[in-house]
Amino acid sequence: MDEIIIYTDGGCSGNPGPGAWAYVMRYRERLREDSGFSPETTNNRMELEAVIQALSFVRQRRHAIAAQSARHPSWLLSPIKIHTDSQYVKNGITAWIAGWKARGWKTSARQPVKNQELWMRLDELVTELQPEFLWVEGHAGIPDNERCDFLVRETMEKHSQSSP
Repeated sequence: MDEIIIYTDGGCSGNPGPGAWAYVMRYRERLREDSGFSPETTNNRMELEAVIQALSFVRQRRHAIAAQSARHPSWLLSPIKIHTDSQYVKNGITAWIAGWKARGWKTSARQPVKNQELWMRLDELVTELQPEFLWVEGHAGIPDNERCDFLVRETMEKHSQSSP
């Protein structure tokens, strides 16, 4: 079965500071890219937002198509693979989140989980869509990962030029 392949990235100029997120999504020959900007954020928030935005798009499209027709395109059932260069995102969603939820959204040190609202949104999407998360090394020449990095930098640059 064909897969929906998603690469994600996020970044900041300063931490905190202005930041951006991006994703590159492929299914067969289809390509979708998207990015967004936040005037005051952190790198980790942008890494999370990239995954949330990509999975939200897939969920929205699946719900819209499922509601329109009894005959569904094959991609509706296709597995999703998320490639991220963020250990924070990959480890958070695959290893740490179960403990956070069991402890009432507290870390093992009993501190509140940072970015809890984003983790909760991501957890909801992951529960529904069941993507597989894969870590990739950043700046290692992987074309779609490099493209995400470019889109993040381009988005931040575009917004910094439009600011007074």
